[in-house]
Amino acid sequence: MSTISTDVLIIGAGNAAMCAAHAARGEGRSVLVLEAAPEAQAGGNSYFTAGATRITHEGLGSLKDLVDADERHDRSEVPPYTAADYARDLDKVTGGRNDAQMTRTLVSNIAEDMRWLKAKGMQYRLLYERQAYQRPDGSYLFWGGLHVGNTDGGEGLMRDHFSIAESSGVEVLYRARATELLSEKGAVTGAVFEQDGSRHVVRAFSTVVASGGFEASRDMRAEYLGPHWRHAITRGTPYNTGTVLQAALRLGAAKGGDWSSCHATQWDAGFDDNESNFEVTNRLTRQSYPLGIIVNREGRRFLDEGADFRNLTYAKYGKEVLQQPGAVAWQIFDARLRPMLRSEEYEVPGVGEHISSSLGELADQAGIERSGLLDTVATFNKSIDTRADFDPNSKDGRAARTDPVKSNWANPISEPPYYAYPVTCGITFTFGGLKGDDKARVLRSDGTAIPGLFACGEALGGLFSENYPGGSGLAAGIVFGRIAGRCAAS
Repeated sequence: MSTISTDVLIIGAGNAAMCAAHAARGEGRSVLVLEAAPEAQAGGNSYFTAGATRITHEGLGSLKDLVDADERHDRSEVPPYTAADYARDLDKVTGGRNDAQMTRTLVSNIAEDMRWLKAKGMQYRLLYERQAYQRPDGSYLFWGGLHVGNTDGGEGLMRDHFSIAESSGVEVLYRARATELLSEKGAVTGAVFEQDGSRHVVRAFSTVVASGGFEASRDMRAEYLGPHWRHAITRGTPYNTGTVLQAALRLGAAKGGDWSSCHATQWDAGFDDNESNFEVTNRLTRQSYPLGIIVNREGRRFLDEGADFRNLTYAKYGKEVLQQPGAVAWQIFDARLRPMLRSEEYEVPGVGEHISSSLGELADQAGIERSGLLDTVATFNKSIDTRADFDPNSKDGRAARTDPVKSNWANPISEPPYYAYPVTCGITFTFGGLKGDDKARVLRSDGTAIPGLFACGEALGGLFSENYPGGSGLAAGIVFGRIAGRCAAS
């Protein structure tokens, strides 16, 4: 068993981990990153994202120093998104179960921290294809508070991170799975890792746990989320198995946040290779559902597709699908709605898709109960309040007064051909992690810090519960990753 020494050890190599690495290296410390995946699959869940990052700003003018130039900027309206807006959205979607201090830290630091990354070489752009619909006059109105993302999505995000790390002298070991945390006299002094069948030791002054949650472990999902979560699809990295979380708990670390809930979205149920697909990444998510309706095997609707902007509902609707018969549902659209669906998601080669000139035949093709679907669509169409005009860029109040209600964006499903997209539950990350303080130090149950141990990213619990605002996961990784790296370096 060989032994390696470093000042700061980072376990994991996703967005939060690399932010911690950049921050620690910026303080002049030697930094070693352990990545369980091979190099071609490195980057944790961050690689599987669209790179969307929720940031406070004062409108487009305040973002031009951050985002790539685009000729559409002159025709774009980007409403300001304040710290108060950010905190209010976090509080709303979590039912007030978000940690207040973590929320304040996130919303007050994210704008500065993204510019810190920009100065290091990270690239950002406005998310036209995800967060704005083009209006009839050719202009764009951004909505939902999520306006900025990494150039080239999650792949670009991690490409930039690794490039910054290489140029600054951060060392990354791939296929290096941490299995144990080392402890002496109550302080963490490094970790044991396995690589190519051999065991090795890393001795470090500080160790940062940034190895994600436990969403890729079916056993831990069943234990903490419930037995039915064994049937969810792991949409991101298969390497987030909770091993280091368990190692920290064995050393007396306290649990932080909600260990009984997670981020889970609607995921293509008809694509042949729909689990941890490193080629297609996030493009198997199905997020144009606010435009249409969602039905189960019986042809019945079971949620409010238009409750809010999809940024604020998509991470909880995967759970709703998981609870349906067979853990499957179908998104239904007609010919008028189909052109508005996201092309990068609904036109992937091999996408699960059924098309028919009649709703009855569509039901038969898809495996939906025919009478149930016909009755649901007829009832839905008749219940639409047409006094409000359809406007996908705002919560338009165009509701379908049926059960369950559709609060916004209700349009009749009436013009053939008709489309059905099968979806299941794709789990992204778990919300429970380790409990930390304002320096990202890992705490014991009595509130004292474990010397030498820090946490960030999905391994740090407390910010989310049941749901989260889209783009706040990467944002939290940036803010708390930077804090963890700086404090570990000191």
